[in-house]
Amino acid sequence: MCREKQMSNSKIVPINKKNKIYIKVSGKKLILLLIVLLILFSLLIVRIGYIQFIQGAWLKEREYKQSTSNTVISAKRGTIYDANGKALAISAAVDTVSVNPEYINVKKDGVIDKEETTKLKEKMAKAFADIFELDYDEVYNKLTSDKSVETIVSKVEADKVNVLQEWLKDNDATAGVNIDEDTKRYYPYDNLASNLLGFCGTSNQGLDGIELSYDSILKGTNGKLTTAISVTQDAIPDQNQQYIAPEDGSNIYLTIDSNIQSIVEKYLKQAVEENNCARGGNAIIMNPTNGEILAMATYPDYNLNDPYTPNQTIIDGWDGLSTQEQTDRLYTMWRNRAVLDNYEPGSTFKVITASIALEENIVETDTRGDFYCSGVQQVSGINIKCANQNGHGSQSLRNALENSCNPALIQLGQKIGANTFFKYLDAFGFFNKTGIDLPSEGESSFWGESSVGPVELATMSFGQRFTITPMQLVKAVCAIANNGVMVTPHVVKEIENPETGTIKTIETNQEKQVISSATAQKMKSIMQSVVEDGGGSHAKVIGYTIGGKTGTSEPDPNHPENGFVASFLAIAPVENTKLVTLVNLYKPQGTSHYGGTITAPAVSQMLSEILPYLGIPSNGENSEDTNKLISVPDVQNKTLAEAQRIIKEAGLDYSYVGNSDEIVSEQVPKAGTQLVSAGVVKLYTRGNEERVSQTVPDLKGVSLAQAKIMLKAKNLNISSKGTGIVIAQDPIAGTSVDEGTIINVTLQEEITQGQH
Repeated sequence: MCREKQMSNSKIVPINKKNKIYIKVSGKKLILLLIVLLILFSLLIVRIGYIQFIQGAWLKEREYKQSTSNTVISAKRGTIYDANGKALAISAAVDTVSVNPEYINVKKDGVIDKEETTKLKEKMAKAFADIFELDYDEVYNKLTSDKSVETIVSKVEADKVNVLQEWLKDNDATAGVNIDEDTKRYYPYDNLASNLLGFCGTSNQGLDGIELSYDSILKGTNGKLTTAISVTQDAIPDQNQQYIAPEDGSNIYLTIDSNIQSIVEKYLKQAVEENNCARGGNAIIMNPTNGEILAMATYPDYNLNDPYTPNQTIIDGWDGLSTQEQTDRLYTMWRNRAVLDNYEPGSTFKVITASIALEENIVETDTRGDFYCSGVQQVSGINIKCANQNGHGSQSLRNALENSCNPALIQLGQKIGANTFFKYLDAFGFFNKTGIDLPSEGESSFWGESSVGPVELATMSFGQRFTITPMQLVKAVCAIANNGVMVTPHVVKEIENPETGTIKTIETNQEKQVISSATAQKMKSIMQSVVEDGGGSHAKVIGYTIGGKTGTSEPDPNHPENGFVASFLAIAPVENTKLVTLVNLYKPQGTSHYGGTITAPAVSQMLSEILPYLGIPSNGENSEDTNKLISVPDVQNKTLAEAQRIIKEAGLDYSYVGNSDEIVSEQVPKAGTQLVSAGVVKLYTRGNEERVSQTVPDLKGVSLAQAKIMLKAKNLNISSKGTGIVIAQDPIAGTSVDEGTIINVTLQEEITQGQH
């Protein structure tokens, strides 16, 4: 009975009907089996739902990436031109080579052969390393990387890419290798205006200078090409493609004139090297009427095409520096010091103090006895000395600036008072940035007005114990030169859309009238006297009226290691001024540190070339050098004997290499060059063209007659301007030049007072 009951709770399942074999399955086991199946089915449903709704978008994107190729089409960065349309920064077409490591493999019967794949990647690594001059191990690590994409080399020229393409084709190894179009920034003139232009990074983004401040305008917008691809990363023909064209960046035309920039850089470099300026120098030339910067230079500079290579001023101990220390030095090398750095302006600031006093009718220009200098001025028990320890005696305002007399300016500052002084400091823009269109502009540092006592007011009146940027001083003095009207400085003149050809012109921004036109004219007259009769005489330019002010700021007591700053500030011409020039030399360690002695000659050299170049008419004065100029005859392709006769008949001398019956193949100087009487022409004959060079002697401090003798002894020629002793020469002493080269010298009557 019990057995029958037990049998009634089980089922007999036939498993082999023919032999009548049965298996009994209990009801509980069947229920358990159904529950397990239900759980598994539920988990499957959950998994499907997770894949569909949670991972769906990600999987779809992954599938899209695996089946499509998205190629970035780089926009062409806009060209930077100078004011004359000369390209200073251009973008050229290059290529970037990358790989997809997972698609670089060798398959046999549809299965990846690991050994053969390794051999292929080793072979490819060697090819990449050889073609692009890369490290083999680094390339191999990229080829065996787990990343989906690895960049092998960026911005390479077409010739190397062509070699790679031939190798890939010959070795049937194109799968997984991508060659994408890109652009690379070039600077045709290397170091020219380097600290002003700045440079670009590897992604063509502006990192400094104009490249940075106008990056959004220059860079444009990249395009894209989307293409269907196979599992081997080859494009599938006849598939839909999506092409988004790139929008090239706009072109920029600067106010900078590359010819003027070259002149300024040449003489700034010369002044820094001649005077052993440990901290270099900078220069600015601005048109005061429209705010255009015609030149802006910092020296030492650097090569824009290789901006991460240290120049000679920062390379000392380079390999022993940490990465951060190297970066800090590079930032120092890149700095546009004319805009970023501040300094104590010294006596150049006296033109601001004098302008305030004239505008407030505190003083007139030529009232004798307004000031008295005994050689020292006592302020609150502190003796402040004049550079002339014997004193200047009774002086007018004009005399005080001609002599650059500190006691007189202290007395003037006391008459002005701190409240009025600060009002005009604000009006002249010294408490604000200039607004120039360059990045990271520096700021001034003054005492708070409430902190200014008698001593602070005294030192402030002659330009010490506060700091400003060179650009701030130039902007303020441009207001004086522009009849009292201040304008905003700028370096970009026009912006051109390359697609439409439309041009946006940067208009002159007149900010405000700082001082009256009458005051400005008085101040310009005083500045002219400083050059013609005072300590700025080394800045004279024959045929032009030049106004100026010397400056020599003493070392800051808090930073004595910075040394002196020798400056000269100039306006030219005085009437209808077109140029305001400032040159600063930092920590000069030569025979002098006075601005009137070492900086004024550099300004004279610059303006002597720039003013005629700009077509600014001279006042009709002739050169003070009365020596007759003789045009060098053309004697090339004549026998040496005949050439000697022609040169002698012209009133010149000669030096030669060769025999009298040989043919002249070259002459130095070239035909048509103007030489003084008895100048030397160097002759070379065919087969004897190896140049004979000489080292330029140091002519500073000697008379014109002595300079001629010294140069003639080396078969070198001379061109001079002015009278007195030599104060500047080009090329500088120690330069190696060909015999026959003309050495330009500037002479000036020796002046010992008022040059600071």
